[in-house]
Order: sequence, then structure tokens, then C-alpha cells
Amino acid sequence: MQYSGEMFAGTRIIVAEDSNVFTSMISKRLKELFDIDVEICRNFEDLQFSYDKSSDPITLAISNINLPGAENGEALEYLVDLSIPTIVFTGTFHEGMRDKLIAKDIVDYILKDNIFAVDLLAESICRFLTNHRHHVLIVDDSATARALLSSRLKRYNFRVSTAENGAKALETLKVNRDIGLMITDYNMPDIDGFELTRRIRAHIGSHELRIIGVSSSSNRLLSARFLKAGGNDFMLRPFIDEEFYCRVNQNLDTLLQIQSMRKERAVA
Repeated sequence: MQYSGEMFAGTRIIVAEDSNVFTSMISKRLKELFDIDVEICRNFEDLQFSYDKSSDPITLAISNINLPGAENGEALEYLVDLSIPTIVFTGTFHEGMRDKLIAKDIVDYILKDNIFAVDLLAESICRFLTNHRHHVLIVDDSATARALLSSRLKRYNFRVSTAENGAKALETLKVNRDIGLMITDYNMPDIDGFELTRRIRAHIGSHELRIIGVSSSSNRLLSARFLKAGGNDFMLRPFIDEEFYCRVNQNLDTLLQIQSMRKERAVA
């Protein structure tokens, strides 16, 4: 990962962490990668002062769960209450804590339990800072399902459009040619996910648009049918946040790789 400093001009990142080792490693890594100088807050008082001292919005916070002066998670609650996008960087973790973190709509959580923890944190930060370049379309006849997926994607800083049926999806794609990923339900009343995918593939290839199908059905063969119709991936509901985000990232990474190779061939 290498980026010019201009890409992230005006980006303000706060690191709420009391470990000198980790704050030094994080500061050095983000400076190397993004030319960003982070603000270090070693206790809860520092965090509150950092927020109050400037009217410039905080782009992203990286926070330990337990901070001096906020040993019971008050720092994370403070950031969440202020609607500041937050990545939790913690060495304290168990399944119950994971559920609580996800419920708070944090951006991500990284476990500092191995030597690659800072690199994983840097990758998560990079994705958050660059996800806005990706436009994602959600197609589902359920307003609740659309809202849930939209909320998840916006949490990760994606640009999101929604469509309540296949006809609306086709219209949206025609108007928004920058959409690079579509997530579509299988069971819809007018045009189901299979037919929608087939119609799209008649005009738009996988090098322009990745398609992930989703379904609540217990029929395991749906994935095979969807892939044969031109889809790139398929997930059965209910799926967990980490799996969903990983599959989205994998498809968008593949899209960027394909587009990069096509550009190189065109130049050659």
C-alpha cells in the first residue's frame, strides 16, 4: 500500500491507546503509508481534550477498550455517542465482547495478539479511507433487508444506492455507471435474482460489475444456479458481519485487479 499525501489531505485520525509500543508503531506505519500524523490520546482526559480542542471533524478513531480513566469501556462509548467512526484495537477479547462491539456499529475490531496486528490495523484504516470510491447497489424487495445491508456498508464508508426490485435495479445501473458491486436477493416478485443477473450480464461484464447473490433459502443448490447465471459470489442468510465485509472486499479487490490489468494491456 502506497499513497500520496494529497489523497488524505484533511484526514484527522485519533489513536486512544496507552501503550507506548503500539502508539509508536501505529504512528510510524500511518506516516509511512498515508503521510498522516495521528493524534495520540493516552487516557480518557486526553481523548476528551482532543475532541474539544478543534472544530475539525475526526475522520476515524482507533481506540483500546480499556483506557486510563475509562477502565470500563467509557472511551468507546464516548466515541460511539459522538458518531465518530471507530476501529477497536484491543488485546481483551471473547465472544460476548465481540457481540457487544458489533452492536455498537463500530467500523472494525483488530486483536493485538500477534506481530501482524499493526499491519492488519493499517489495512483496515486504508479500506475505510478509500471505500468511498466504491459505489454499491443493494437490490431487495424487503425494506428491512435493504436498510440493514445499507447500514452495514455505510458503516464501512461505501457509497450506497438501493433498489426495491429488479426493474429499478436495471434503471439504477443505467444511470450510475460507476456502480462496481451489486448485492441482490434471490427471491423477488418481478424479476428474481437469477433473471436480473442474466439480464445484466448481457450488457455488463464481471470486469465492470461484481454481483453477490444473497438468500434466506435452505436450498444449497441456489449458489450453483446463481454462479451459472453470471454471479460472482453467493451468501446464505443469516451471515455474520465479518464474513459479509470480507466477501465484499474480496470482490471489489478482484474488480480493481481486473481493471488494472486491462489498463496495462491497453497501454502496452
